[in-house]
Amino acid sequence: MASAPLLDKKKAGHSKASIFYGADEYLAELQKKYERDHEIAALKLAQPDEGDPHAPSSMAKSKEKILSVEKNDQNRSLKTGRLFPIPNKPDPMPQNLAFLFTKITPEQMVYMWNVLTAIFVVQCLMILTYCASLATFPEHYWTCTLLFGAPFAYICIQQIYIDHDVMHGVTFPPYEFQKFLTHPFSDFFSLPWEEFVLEHARHHASTVDLLMQGEFGWDPEEFHYALQQWAGPMGPNWYKYLLTVPWIPVIHFFGLNDTGALFAVEWWLSFPEEGGGGKCNREFWSKWFPRRVKHNAFVLFMWTCVWLLGTWPLGRPLSEGWRFVLPVTCSARVGFSLAWMFITNFTHSLPWNKFLANDPGRTWPLLHNLMALAVGGKHRWNEMLFHDVHHAFPNALGTLSQRGRFHGWKKVHDASVEVLYRGLWKENGDEETEMQKQQKKRSLLMKQSQGQ
Repeated sequence: MASAPLLDKKKAGHSKASIFYGADEYLAELQKKYERDHEIAALKLAQPDEGDPHAPSSMAKSKEKILSVEKNDQNRSLKTGRLFPIPNKPDPMPQNLAFLFTKITPEQMVYMWNVLTAIFVVQCLMILTYCASLATFPEHYWTCTLLFGAPFAYICIQQIYIDHDVMHGVTFPPYEFQKFLTHPFSDFFSLPWEEFVLEHARHHASTVDLLMQGEFGWDPEEFHYALQQWAGPMGPNWYKYLLTVPWIPVIHFFGLNDTGALFAVEWWLSFPEEGGGGKCNREFWSKWFPRRVKHNAFVLFMWTCVWLLGTWPLGRPLSEGWRFVLPVTCSARVGFSLAWMFITNFTHSLPWNKFLANDPGRTWPLLHNLMALAVGGKHRWNEMLFHDVHHAFPNALGTLSQRGRFHGWKKVHDASVEVLYRGLWKENGDEETEMQKQQKKRSLLMKQSQGQ
């Protein structure tokens, strides 16, 4: 959570972690994994900045509908008629921005997966501690439950942010077992890691402008956006949104988010696409089905352990394990729901982006500090402030929280202001979108405040 950067400018060579695994071997293994998971490479190539820098250069874009963007022969969206935008990556690259677009190192990759693994270990220890506290102080059920629930929800928020970090810069883990640790407590079944990455890549290929969801093809998260945008501008239509916006936390809680069970069902109904002549996809039984079984077998094992902890250790019969499962899953769902509402709903809403356009970091500093604390630090809060920058460069830059982890939140913040000020997209003759108007207003205010 510290604001100091983890990257030591004077440090050279390999870290202990990278030597233990082998940095060169890890990069070679990444190449092989991209060849096997060519769908992930294809969808990353379909995104605005065209591909993960660690993927093999020989990878080609896919012609499958779900693995490509939907546009006509003039390179325009079938939904809005806009040209597919080209990111305005600084060229020549100024020295103060170069760190944002530099490939992350193998040492940094291994470090982030180690953090994710540590979060899983902490979650398990917290559940064990909760069980022990109930066994020791059975008369203080609600005290023990609240002391467990709030921190557990908080650690689940951290898990989603580090999941997001690794999928944008370190897609495949150094060790195979680590992919099972990414979100086992999010729901009773969910997407395996590779499909979690894949559906999020689909989101980035489809939704380039934050306020134009599914502009270049199906976005798996469109239902969320519909609940908060279906009736037009919020101001004159506020009363209509009273019918739908309150349902957003409810559907998150019950698993309609990237790591939830309802979302997994939605994705599985669309992917993988059927083969020619209506036949089963040729890789379904050999690749996708075994992964789903293995991932969810691990998830079931973890929840079985939670169930058993709620029985004999607490003096209850086997049939009453649900009494322990319920507070654990509710706490986890609160954390995962809050994290996804921040990443999915807030960042893609017009009211939030209008709020940001007035430079609230200067006018509402206390609010910003409190919200940064809620998500795990200012380096993660940058992800909320500059989600549009992230969508313009999902591969070349990755996530703002990931960069802030190694370079410090302030350096990343100021560099993001500069990137925003330069304009995220190259001019192509299309009319400015509402999002671009808000970005222009915001970047001018932020540049002015930096000069004061």
